[in-house]
Amino acid sequence: MECEFNKIHSIAVIGSRGQMGGFLALKAERAGVLVHRFDQPIDEAELARLLPATDFVLLCIPVTVMDDVLPRIVPHMKKGAVLSDVGSVKGRPLQQMIRAYDGPVVGTHPLFGPVIPADFDPTVALVAGREEDRSSILAVKDFFERLDLGAFESTVEEHDKAMAMIQALNFSSTIAFLACSREIPNIEKFVTPSFKRRLESANKMVTQDSDLFVTISDANQYSHEAIRLFRSFLSLAAAGDMDLLAGRASWWWRENST
Repeated sequence: MECEFNKIHSIAVIGSRGQMGGFLALKAERAGVLVHRFDQPIDEAELARLLPATDFVLLCIPVTVMDDVLPRIVPHMKKGAVLSDVGSVKGRPLQQMIRAYDGPVVGTHPLFGPVIPADFDPTVALVAGREEDRSSILAVKDFFERLDLGAFESTVEEHDKAMAMIQALNFSSTIAFLACSREIPNIEKFVTPSFKRRLESANKMVTQDSDLFVTISDANQYSHEAIRLFRSFLSLAAAGDMDLLAGRASWWWRENST
């Protein structure tokens, strides 16, 4: 039997002028949820007036400012309200929220940006702050589903190890590859369609979001572990074991071969 949970009717978005904060605030409003928007400079009087009646406080802020923002938010929260964040790393932010707040804590990570491709099903990873936050996980899952976003439960270790690959290693291996490739004289004359697609996919990450990905990589305790694992697979490539690597890589398209 499913656990009972209190439905979320109101939300305070801290960092509502940011891309993800603004996106989620608008989605929530369109879904009929009462939304309170806060951003810098935070209006302390409005916090004191609105947070005591708010069900869900969502921190859409960089992990680097969590310890500065939490003491300003938590004292105004009502008992039983859910405290959450949208960071790409869950270990450190969850620890920070648990230290600051003795109520239910649920870390979330929207696995998409504010512009969602038409062929992509947007989902949100959910991680409970404490064992007893199961009912709060269900409430947050229900909230995102009302926004037409999928949601699934994970753990800190599972999430952060996956994001060490999907985000941190994707970034570090891409910049290492592109930095390496420029060492070849006149290489830009030899660009093929497949290489051009790789350049186009890397453009925003390298030229606009580099600082963000560096911050994410530094905050994820599994980033170096992912790099070491990748280096072991590069060693297989250096030894000429291309068939082995291609076979393992084809796992991503395993449904097409059945």
